[in-house]
Amino acid sequence: MKFIDYVQLNPFQKFWYNFKNFFIALPGNLKKFFCAIGRFFKKLFVGIGKGVAGYFTRFVKGDWATKLSYIIMGFGNMMKGQIIKGCLFLAVEVAFIAFMIGFGADKIYNLGFFNNGKIGFIEKGQWTRNAVTGAREYTKADDSMQLLLYGVMTLIIIAVFLVVYFASTKAAYKVQQQVAAGEKPQTFNEEIRQFGDEKFHITLLAFPCLTISIFTIMPLLFMILIAFTNYTQTTPFFQWVGLQTFADVFQTTGGASKGETFIELTKWTLIWAVFATVLNYILGMVVALMINKKGIKLKALWRTLFVVTVAVPQFVSLLLMQQMLEGNQFGAINQMLEAFGWLPVKDGAVQYFDFLGNANKWIPRITVIVVNIWVGIPYTILITSGILMNIPADLYESATIDGAGPVKSFFSITLPYMLFVTTPYLITSFIGNINNFNVIYLLVGEQNSIDLHNAGYTDLLVTWLFRMSTSTGEYNLAAAVGILVFIVCATVSLMTFNLTKSAKNEEEFS
Repeated sequence: MKFIDYVQLNPFQKFWYNFKNFFIALPGNLKKFFCAIGRFFKKLFVGIGKGVAGYFTRFVKGDWATKLSYIIMGFGNMMKGQIIKGCLFLAVEVAFIAFMIGFGADKIYNLGFFNNGKIGFIEKGQWTRNAVTGAREYTKADDSMQLLLYGVMTLIIIAVFLVVYFASTKAAYKVQQQVAAGEKPQTFNEEIRQFGDEKFHITLLAFPCLTISIFTIMPLLFMILIAFTNYTQTTPFFQWVGLQTFADVFQTTGGASKGETFIELTKWTLIWAVFATVLNYILGMVVALMINKKGIKLKALWRTLFVVTVAVPQFVSLLLMQQMLEGNQFGAINQMLEAFGWLPVKDGAVQYFDFLGNANKWIPRITVIVVNIWVGIPYTILITSGILMNIPADLYESATIDGAGPVKSFFSITLPYMLFVTTPYLITSFIGNINNFNVIYLLVGEQNSIDLHNAGYTDLLVTWLFRMSTSTGEYNLAAAVGILVFIVCATVSLMTFNLTKSAKNEEEFS
């Protein structure tokens, strides 16, 4: 379609044209996405291959001191005058060997790779007799959870040691080349000063990387590994089961099956995320436009009221709404409906309207969407107000001269500009709504548990895996669902962002 033809379309025709083209281009975009993932892993493995090749090249070209550094870390540096640096490398090696002998080797052994997949060896407590003293001794059962955690920690420490080990071989070969070229090797003080100058970025990133490794990477790795075990509340001594847990997630046989629950909640999670994101975004923008419109009085008051709404802790608001929406005589909304005589009466008893536990699954679903609009609109207003003020006024004046009304101006000027600027916010908001635990759990609680696998019709995947973890102790199944949610979120966010103008034309808006 030519540009001039596209401009002449009305807003709804433009929406349909873009919507249709999105799905037409979807197969090609998916192909590009997976090709990009393939290129990433190709570069990763090529980089690993080059690193291994460089490792052997340095050994072949190195002198006797450099070669010995492959066994005794830091030896080459010490022989070339870098005593402190070499001693530090040697200290790391000695500490690692001591750690593996005293702790790490046993924890790797207990991971179950040598015991038919069982994490630990003693499944139940045992009484044994000491061969020397003859006294009876009790041997406690192995704690598979603890052993798995220690095993993960040991694997991370091994990975860190390997990084330092390869760095030591590079340092040994580098100082060899400097000496061969007649240069004076850097002293330890000179290298330390570099970390406050040209290598200052490494100094700044060291602590964040350490904390991310401890508090993010290790828990994630631990959760991923749990998904490949049969760990539940009733099996504290567990073992590796491969992909069986993921197969259980998609199991569709039997009453209240896991697979049917997963499919039902996946569909609802996506529906919820779309409505919660789009409605909050559009309605919040409309309210912001109304507040900023010329002629509106007390603008500061309206903005302050919305800021106060945001300042109130969300869990307080949601718990209050839960009380108001109760499906009995104690619910404030039901009391109001009863006072106006708007509730039906059957056999002399008032039939109170159940907003959150209704047998019709769409009643509580619509209720949580409406409540989320009330909770979420103030955030959108605060985010969009400043951006709306920066839209050039002459664009609206030109549109008015051309005969465009408020609706057409909104879809032709305001919405495209806002989408261009706030696309990253929209993506993070969509992903946040997929994982929106607070609104669903605090608002609904346990009120609409129905014949699904430990889930209610308003449960999202994230609240479902929480229930499986805390109520029934199906930790392996919850971990598998968490991994699937992560894959969906990562794929959707990366694909969506890379297809938007915010990513393709970062420095311009048209």
